[in-house]
Amino acid sequence: MIQTYFITGISTEVGKTVVSAIITQALQADYWKPIQAGDLDNTDSHKVEKWVTNPKTVFHKSAFNLKTPMSPHAAAAIDRVDISVKNIKRPKSKNNLVIEGAGGLLVPINEKETIADLIEPNDKVIVISKHYLGSINHTLLTIQALKQRNLTISGIIFNGTEHPTTEAIIASKTGVPILGRIDEEPYINEHVISEYGEIFKEKL
Repeated sequence: MIQTYFITGISTEVGKTVVSAIITQALQADYWKPIQAGDLDNTDSHKVEKWVTNPKTVFHKSAFNLKTPMSPHAAAAIDRVDISVKNIKRPKSKNNLVIEGAGGLLVPINEKETIADLIEPNDKVIVISKHYLGSINHTLLTIQALKQRNLTISGIIFNGTEHPTTEAIIASKTGVPILGRIDEEPYINEHVISEYGEIFKEKL
């Protein structure tokens, strides 16, 4: 059965792009980043395309490439473009699809809509959590927001050094499956992505 996986994080810079590459490689899925804000010479799509090595994946173009590394609603205002859910069309694909969000779940894309509004009812949401002071709160709030929207949560992936007490309380309070972790890797390349892809292939 064809599935769409939506990758979101508890904040920015928590590892969404690395995990998106791993899931894409594991499933030989297609990949799509609807909104890219800033770093247009080295976008998240560029990184995933560099790291993913299977022959099946198709990399779909972003709906919006914004020049400034800011919240999409603010970056869009600078570029004088209007972003809304209705003008972000999902790519047509007969393959599994990995969609990478921007920032956290409630990052605004305009005055009324957020990244959460890009998630469809049949999507399987994977939440990326990274340990820092406040990350428990951010993780619980993210899961709560997803549940309030009746969205399907596939699980949580932790990124970084293991922190057992943090992970245990998150698992206990959310009741969400823990899919695994990405260790604090010294570098990321196609070999690292491929190795993790094999690990996560059986967990998805």
